[in-house]
Amino acid sequence: MTHHVPRDLLYNFEYDRRLKACFIGAGGHAYRNVYPTFRYAPVDLVALCDLDENRAKGVARVFGAERTYTDHNEMLVTEKPDVVFIVTSYTPDGHVQATALAGDAVRAGAHVWMEKPTAASVAEIEELQALSRETGKQIMTGLKKTFFPAIEKLRDIIDGPSFGALTSISVRYPQNLPAPQDRGNLNKMRSFLDHIYHPGAILGFLAGEIERASYEWEPRTGSSITTFRFKSGAIGQMHLTAGQARGAPLERVEVVGEGSHAIVENGNRLIHYRPSKLPTYGRSSSYILPEDTAPLLYEPEFSLGQLYNNNMFTLGYVPEVLHFCETVLADKSLTKGTLEAAHQIMKLFEFYRTTEQGVTASF
Repeated sequence: MTHHVPRDLLYNFEYDRRLKACFIGAGGHAYRNVYPTFRYAPVDLVALCDLDENRAKGVARVFGAERTYTDHNEMLVTEKPDVVFIVTSYTPDGHVQATALAGDAVRAGAHVWMEKPTAASVAEIEELQALSRETGKQIMTGLKKTFFPAIEKLRDIIDGPSFGALTSISVRYPQNLPAPQDRGNLNKMRSFLDHIYHPGAILGFLAGEIERASYEWEPRTGSSITTFRFKSGAIGQMHLTAGQARGAPLERVEVVGEGSHAIVENGNRLIHYRPSKLPTYGRSSSYILPEDTAPLLYEPEFSLGQLYNNNMFTLGYVPEVLHFCETVLADKSLTKGTLEAAHQIMKLFEFYRTTEQGVTASF
């Protein structure tokens, strides 16, 4: 399967069919990064809901929603949408508001796109899975990292004929893990829950299911290093670099095959080191490799007013919303951002909550 398929997009008003959509949430993240994706998706935004009525009306004016609500159940009953988008926050006890909201939406007959995190426990994910099967409605989580063009291309490189099997993977991401005594408290684990979905999604997308894992934790900054054995046989590590400089690029991903490897820096700079012969040792006068085996560099330009150098595309927001909408319109099953993918990430989250450092846990 080819994951990265460049294509020319339609604008919202050019679609022959659009999905009747409602939106729950009118906060800053939704305003900046999710509502604007509808300019390129088959979405007819008819209503939105937020507990703050003035904020709801302000966002509705900007993005063309016809009506606003402060009660999401009233909106679902009145509007009867095809799809519901949910971008909300946390409950006072640290649970994810969107989990229950997604349940209400599918019971009302709508498919759901929800921002991560999907839930705060494996059990809650399993409840959503059962509800999705019962209602026949799909629930997608916004795992944007798996829609980065550079990460999608990594997946294609891994699947390519010259890469060989994936043998190891390394993911770096700046996130602290709270002290052991705080990990039972969801509010103290909020940042970790919010962000483990990013490197966790990349690991699952590129390397598949985890077989076992062990980690070491550093108390000054909360950094950690985790080692993995994947069911595919590959090994890997995740370095959560809580102490890194805040002005630096956030992340790095490296995948290694058999005589080939590839690296994504800063989410958008990809180098593919293709299989090649080492120049004659002790005699070669140049490091320049033949063109058919030389490394390939992919990097966007940021001069033209193109879609691809807009962060809604480089950060995967438009591609993930398009995948959801096009899947619903075609009456097919989601292939990314699935509850199964969220289930594995939640198992990883619970691993850190319940396992002591230095102990190997099976998944």
